Amino acid sequence: MSNPDSFIEEVTEEVRRDRLFALFRRYGWIGVLVVLAIVGGAGWSEWQKAQATARAEHFGDAVLDALDLGGTAERSVALQAIPTDGTQTAILKLLLSTDPVEDRAGALAALEALAADTAQPPSYRDLAVLRKVVIAGADMALAERRAALDPIAAPGRPYRTLALEQMAYLLVEEGKTDEAIAALTALLDDQESPSGLRARAEQMIVALGGEVAPATVPQEAEAADAG
Repeated sequence: MSNPDSFIEEVTEEVRRDRLFALFRRYGWIGVLVVLAIVGGAGWSEWQKAQATARAEHFGDAVLDALDLGGTAERSVALQAIPTDGTQTAILKLLLSTDPVEDRAGALAALEALAADTAQPPSYRDLAVLRKVVIAGADMALAERRAALDPIAAPGRPYRTLALEQMAYLLVEEGKTDEAIAALTALLDDQESPSGLRARAEQMIVALGGEVAPATVPQEAEAADAG
């Protein structure tokens, strides 16, 4: 043979190829299973997304149809008949509380149910408690209202400043004018207070006989005015 080295390499390569095919025949099904799992997982994820989108669209359409009805009673019945799951239940309860003038009892019942539903996110439950306190007003004992608002006013809660505003109004109701002015002034200095709350706090401070400090003008604005 003219080239024994070449012959040995060919034989070695053939042996390697045979071993590779043998391994593939023995374990190739694992790779196929992995591929099928990946493809199936992606398909399942897309199907779930499509189902969630369809549920959200159906819920939104049903809510709009219910809100288009004429009377409060008809709207309430239609809303309560809408099937919900997850946070849709919280949204529906909040919608049922949007007309407390004509259906005060229904609004309070919906809010109480949401506040007690531990399956719902804390933010929805806090909002339900806050709105319940506002709607109930003096019909709810002052101490009970303060106890309900106190946890919501804790640092880190989403409606903290709104709860503090309501607690300041409780001080007004108790006749503690100076404490109420101090609480409202603190809200003016609170970086988390939204503009609407600040405006209400200023108006209440003035109505209570307090004074609102003028807003500090930034140095850049003063320099522009001077120029």
